[in-house]
Amino acid sequence: MRLIKKVDVASRIVARVRKRGKVIGLVPTMGYLHEGHLSLVRIARKKCGYLIVSIFVNPTQFGPKEDFRQYPRDLKKDLSMLRKEGVDLVFNPSVREMYGPDHQTYVEVVDWSRLLCGASRPIHFRGVTTVVLKFFNILQPDIAVFGRKDYQQAAIIRKMVRELNLKVNVITGPVVREKDGLAMSSRNIYLNPGQRQNAVVISESLEWVRQAYKKGARQTKEVRTRMARMIRNRGGRIDYIAVVDKDTLEPVKKLKKGTLVALAVFFGRTRLIDNTVL
Repeated sequence: MRLIKKVDVASRIVARVRKRGKVIGLVPTMGYLHEGHLSLVRIARKKCGYLIVSIFVNPTQFGPKEDFRQYPRDLKKDLSMLRKEGVDLVFNPSVREMYGPDHQTYVEVVDWSRLLCGASRPIHFRGVTTVVLKFFNILQPDIAVFGRKDYQQAAIIRKMVRELNLKVNVITGPVVREKDGLAMSSRNIYLNPGQRQNAVVISESLEWVRQAYKKGARQTKEVRTRMARMIRNRGGRIDYIAVVDKDTLEPVKKLKKGTLVALAVFFGRTRLIDNTVL
């Protein structure tokens, strides 16, 4: 496994790999890896002949009051985990290497980036799409694997790929959960014991929606009200609870097959996201 920090070196290596006819896979991450990330690595490993994992905490997707500097990092541990998974190359550039001192160019999927998470994090998805497009240009992957926990992110990247005619197959892997149901996240480490115990209500509320839908619940307003009550009773501060079409991200008035129920909830200062598709 090679650790590469320079854009031009990574591009040269990828060009040589492509000449050998290998399918190139990419799993973009911000590091501090957990089993959720590794599940994506395993999906990619089965589908490609040369596997790249990027580790880059991307400053352009963090707002001015968000946790860019505090975001957890442990490169040594990450590399050990990726080596065991048979990764071929880890791309770990510096911020200066990726953006330079006077970076002014961004790419944005405009409307979708204003919805759901984008309503309270207005620059977030602009930063995501910009850095992902840069990775696609530098590393030239045939496939790229993203997690379904970040459903909106994957949808936006797919739309960018389609509308910019990029030759990348975007694949999503399932949400990976702790034993009690909480979706795995690098930010879970921020939670104190009480918050960690209460945060499981996020997945419990989604399970309630799934069961309620099976029993005939159809009214979006009633579902959102019940979920909100469950979460607030456990100390969560709701950023949003959205009930939308999974393909358009537009709100729906009634639950039906293919409805995406997504939410973002704060426990203390830690913002956690999760979702389910009915």
